[in-house]
Amino acid sequence: MTKTFDAVELELLWRRLISLVDEAAAALVRTSFSTLVRESYDFSCVVTDAAGQSLVQATESIPSFIGTLPTTVKHFLRFFPLESLSPGDVLITNDLWLGTGHLPDITVAKPIFRNGRVVAFSASTAHAPDIGGKIRSPEPREVFEEGLQIPPMKLLRAGEADATLVAIIRQNVRTPEQTMGDLWAQVVALDMMEERLGILMEQAGLEDLTELATVIHDRCEAAMRNAIRALPDGTYRSELQTDGLLDKPITIKLALTIAGDSISADYTGTDAQVDRAINCALCYTYAMTMYGVKVCTSPNLPNNEGAWRPISVVAPDGCIVNPVFPASGGSRMLIGHYLPMLVFGCLGQIVPERVMAACGSPMWGMNQSGVNADGKPYANMFFYNGGMGANVRGDGISCLSWPSNVSSTPIEISEQSAPLRFHHKRLRPGSGGPGRHRGGLGQEVLLESRSTTPIAVSFLAERTIFPAFGIEGGEAGAPGVLEINGQRVDPKRQYVLNAGDTVMMATPGGGGHGPAGERAPAARGRDAAMGYLRPD
Repeated sequence: MTKTFDAVELELLWRRLISLVDEAAAALVRTSFSTLVRESYDFSCVVTDAAGQSLVQATESIPSFIGTLPTTVKHFLRFFPLESLSPGDVLITNDLWLGTGHLPDITVAKPIFRNGRVVAFSASTAHAPDIGGKIRSPEPREVFEEGLQIPPMKLLRAGEADATLVAIIRQNVRTPEQTMGDLWAQVVALDMMEERLGILMEQAGLEDLTELATVIHDRCEAAMRNAIRALPDGTYRSELQTDGLLDKPITIKLALTIAGDSISADYTGTDAQVDRAINCALCYTYAMTMYGVKVCTSPNLPNNEGAWRPISVVAPDGCIVNPVFPASGGSRMLIGHYLPMLVFGCLGQIVPERVMAACGSPMWGMNQSGVNADGKPYANMFFYNGGMGANVRGDGISCLSWPSNVSSTPIEISEQSAPLRFHHKRLRPGSGGPGRHRGGLGQEVLLESRSTTPIAVSFLAERTIFPAFGIEGGEAGAPGVLEINGQRVDPKRQYVLNAGDTVMMATPGGGGHGPAGERAPAARGRDAAMGYLRPD
């Protein structure tokens, strides 16, 4: 007999599912070793059903991982059918095309058994502090230069770690303790999701999750289809240019077609892949496109398989949003973070009140690696966010990453974990695009190397040429600036810092919304009082 759920029971079960993944995410943060997880929250935790269909995500999950992680679980099932799995197994990969689009993101998944059969998977993706190879930058020409590739395999077999794989990982990364520490923290999160889900199923009398998952997925799918059905049918087009490479912009084109209760996104016409690590694998393109559609159509709907069913994404093989092997993709967010804004460019033609102006973050960050005074290598990744775009409801938020939601790294953490001295880290006056509602401000960071040995640094930096544009008459935000020792440099290259060398990062501001002449006098006065305006 098919089990049914009344409204109260369904809500209680749903809230408990959210609680168990949030608890696992908190455990991952508490037990992690790197600033990427502990400070920047660059990770995700989900529970899927036995077919790898996303059921529930942790609240703090990165938007892109919400889309890629369940897909990776489905890929695992192609390599490891259910009958080949045992209790205590943990699967692992960082494959560019099966995972998240770049090697530093390691994905693990654990089959959850009940009465001798798989009923669900707990899964997690987290950004490792290092994955070997050339320090992460846009410079690598193919994936082989970017670090250790882990094919789909078992990290644990029936609870026993694969000592050979662990040894290979440790030997190939600059930070073996941090990298493996974060990886084992992910396994802790998997175990916690398994334990808590087992308790929930026992108390609720569930032999498997089939009926519960079906109800949740069907309701979310119906809600998403209703939201899409409310939009006028048609094909809407948008395109934009990114900074690209060596002053050669990259053009991305999107045709978004609404047909009844479904949406299809087509990137035909987008520029070809390049021999640099800014290519954006289709898995990441898919996730970022779905995110853009969802926040415009049903932002309060839970993120799971049901919500994604009405959305399809296609891109020609070999274009920069669907590169083919052996393309590099370590800095794929420098392309991928533009994709939700392309969706906004399409849907903004019919629901302009739901979209915002362009953001100053496509992510800004600094990678560094070197050798400590004791001769041990180290690697760090620090994030510094730009300003968000304004919208019809208000000003953009300053120094907030979008569409990713990684946190800026505090100075105290950066100075503790790296031989750096920060001269200042402050808001960047005048960087938000003027408008009826002002774009969010970027930030200016000035740091100095205090290392007695050279430090290799590379950057994630965009909108240094094409600033974040305004909408509905709003003006663009200020473009980003990157300087080393007071000289502007190409953010797509790697550099070496010696003791006393300085780096200045001025992150871009967000675009404005509406004509600047219509800004309220009280808002202008507040901007002046808070120091948000340039002295001139």
